[in-house]
Amino acid sequence: MIIVYYHSYHYPAYHYLPSYPTNMMTFHPPRTYPPVDTKIFSHSIQSFKLLMQQGSILLDRLGNLQFSKKVMDAAQQGKQDEVDRLIKSISLKVPVKTTFNPSGVQFELSTNSSPSSPNDCCTLNINMKWGQ
Repeated sequence: MIIVYYHSYHYPAYHYLPSYPTNMMTFHPPRTYPPVDTKIFSHSIQSFKLLMQQGSILLDRLGNLQFSKKVMDAAQQGKQDEVDRLIKSISLKVPVKTTFNPSGVQFELSTNSSPSSPNDCCTLNINMKWGQ
C-alpha cells in the first residue's frame, strides 16, 4: 500500500507501508542467574559491623574537648601529619584516612586487606562540619 502526502511547498512524499506487521513478537528466554551465594555478603556485614564499632570509638574520642581542639588546631595550621598522628593515637583496628578543609573533616574507615581477600569490602565515611 502506498500513501502519498502532498504539501504545497514540497514534492509528493511516498511512504510505503508493508502489508505485514513489522513488530513481530519475538521470544526472549528468561534470564538465568547464578545461584545465590551469601558468603561474601555475610562477610561484608560482619566487616561493616567492625567499622561501625571503630567509628563509634573514633567519635567518642573526638567528643573529648581537649583532643578535638588538638585535631582542629593541627588541621587549621595545615599539619596533615599531626592530624594523622592524633587519629592513629586512638589505636583503631582499621585504617583511617583523614581529610579536612576549613568547613569540615572527613574520616574514611575501611576494612583491612588480607592475602585471602585482597579487595576491601567495606568503607565507612564520616563527614562532620566544624566551621562556617
